[in-house]
Order: sequence, then structure tokens, then C-alpha cells
Amino acid sequence: MTTTDTRLLLLSDADNVLVARATIEAGETVAVSGTPVTLTARVIMGHKLARRTIPAGALVLKYGAPIGTATRDIGIGEHVHLHNLKSNYTATHSLEAARADAEGEQQ
Repeated sequence: MTTTDTRLLLLSDADNVLVARATIEAGETVAVSGTPVTLTARVIMGHKLARRTIPAGALVLKYGAPIGTATRDIGIGEHVHLHNLKSNYTATHSLEAARADAEGEQQ
């Protein structure tokens, strides 16, 4: 049995991300599939963390379905969001505004 922090939710066994059930602050350590990971950035409720390493170009799976493509390698426990994920469904011009908002959230 692999243990994962109770603040993280696995929606489908096929997923390579976990969803934060609560805000987790930078510097806190969480267990991700039995691996302790210290977060380098604040992850707010509803955002995703990598369940395992996701290589650049790989599909990111949530609910067992692809939600986008990793734009760079994403390490286990790393925040998965607009800074390292390209939506396969949202037009690029819509993402530019969202990325600017996300960068403001992380500061």
C-alpha cells in the first residue's frame, strides 16, 4: 500500500496528478505515493501536483483523461499548472491572460 497525504486526492488510478483538497504552503512536506516531497511553491485548493515524474511532451491525465501536455519535465510532487502545462483544448490567446494571473498567485 502506497501512502499519499490526505490533503491530496486521486481522482482515477490512471491519473499522473493529484488534486489538492486544501491549500498547502511552500516548505511543507507531503507524501506523494509514499515519497516525501517538500513543496517549493504554495499550492492552492483544487490545483494539481505531479503523482509521478511527467516528462516534457507527455499527456497530463486527470479523471483518467488527458487535460493537456507537459511543456517541460515535471518532478514528483511539483505543482502542475499553466507554467508547465499546455492545454490541448484552450486557445493560446486565452491562456496568456490565465498565465499572467497564475504568476500573480505564486508571488
